Amino acid sequence: MSDIVLTTLNARYIHASFGLRYLLANLGPLKEQSALLEFDINQRALDIAEILLAQKPCIIGFGVYIWNTVQTEAVITILKRISPEIRIVLGGPEVSYEVDQQSIIKLADFVITGEADLKFAELCGQLLRGEAPSQKILISTLPAFDQIQLPYDYYDDKDIAHRVVYVEASRGCPFTCEFCLSSLDVPVRQVSLEPFLAAMDKLMRRGVKQFKFVDRTFNLNLKTSSEILTFFLDRYFPGLFVHFEMVPDRLPDQLRSIIAKFPKGSLQFEVGIQTFNEEVSANISRRQNYQKLADNLRYLRQETGVHIHADLIVGLPGETVESFGRGFDRLIELGPQEIQVGILKRLRGTPIVRHDQGFQMCYNNQPPYEILSNSQIDFFSMQKMRRFARFWDLVGNSGNFVESLPLIWSGGKSPFQSFFALSEYLFGQVGRQHSINLVTLFEHLFNFLRLQKIPDERTIAQSVWRDYQRGGHHDLPGFLSGYISVEESVVARRKNLGGLKRQARHQMPK
Repeated sequence: MSDIVLTTLNARYIHASFGLRYLLANLGPLKEQSALLEFDINQRALDIAEILLAQKPCIIGFGVYIWNTVQTEAVITILKRISPEIRIVLGGPEVSYEVDQQSIIKLADFVITGEADLKFAELCGQLLRGEAPSQKILISTLPAFDQIQLPYDYYDDKDIAHRVVYVEASRGCPFTCEFCLSSLDVPVRQVSLEPFLAAMDKLMRRGVKQFKFVDRTFNLNLKTSSEILTFFLDRYFPGLFVHFEMVPDRLPDQLRSIIAKFPKGSLQFEVGIQTFNEEVSANISRRQNYQKLADNLRYLRQETGVHIHADLIVGLPGETVESFGRGFDRLIELGPQEIQVGILKRLRGTPIVRHDQGFQMCYNNQPPYEILSNSQIDFFSMQKMRRFARFWDLVGNSGNFVESLPLIWSGGKSPFQSFFALSEYLFGQVGRQHSINLVTLFEHLFNFLRLQKIPDERTIAQSVWRDYQRGGHHDLPGFLSGYISVEESVVARRKNLGGLKRQARHQMPK
């Protein structure tokens, strides 16, 4: 039993809550009276409430995000019906803005907006002493890193063995992109490197192999990013994998020289490009040098073993389907292993709402608040782009089709237009975007390529067959039986690759 329970509903079990661990680390003497309990959004609200109530808490703090707000509200509704005396405290980005418009806030006793690392501990102390604040909405000031305790000791052995370990070397963002909450979080604050690197070393010695940095602009501070990269390079071991989110047009020679020394596949860079349309960039107050961006991506692909995950957004104000397609084609030419095609979301508090009238921006009022239409893209076209994004993730990003994918736009055709045609074909064949068997995807891709007559059927079959093997499959699917001989099938079984991870499949030779 615990007086204070910290909890959230993660999108998936594998995602450990970074924010809750910060709150726990900074509870001071109240840590002994506290517990951290994590759930996921697929668990029943009734079951979650039972586990929480079994702790007999005085205070329950919920981390609320765009992906869990509906499910969290259901849990809180049950808790308030059974034990209305429990103090419910909300925090997180979803409840930090537009607090007067949310039904979940009406259910809570207190809401902490902004970074609650220190404010939550202060509030819990007050409540346990019987000194409840008079106001419900508590605004926290941005804490400096030297004021807060780092949370890394609160990843337990199960987290290290089975979950993503999140870390950060900075908070905030100097840019003003209007669709992003980080644009509201200035200035950028850097962690003190000595204690941070000591914590990373301890995590390594405990068995952590994959580190996911959540910094929005990891490469903004050259000295800090160089030292962190050098730290991981000096301690490299097979299986180490480090993810960073980088500013795409900032990659000076000092960083390049360090990055080039990492073994293939050990680094992943998430590169937020969002749009190649300079007019659209101006609309959303985004600043980036496209020439430097292109040069940096070419360098990373040609001179390093970095796995690049690049982002584009559908639905930005002023972006048409055609201009998005031109940007997509340009990005394909630069060759990142993955392109995340995102649908614009209207996150609470972001200034992109200033375009609502001028561009007739119409959003879904239910999380995740995705755009439904605007003056450039009507609802039905937006639905087609939503399908495009989903099918691109299944085919383009999965690493299952690295050899057969380029056949779709062979002969100099537009990758965007060609894959758009495949997306429409797939939806016409299966009538859905989810729960599609991988073998079914392979078969429909094979049939689509045959219909396009690009190139000849034997070449198509060989490419699809090799991709099929890369995914760890050794059976010969029926749709290829007339194209692949028994002898070729037997050889493939002997060379079975055993189901490589997505990034590794992208790195495999064709």
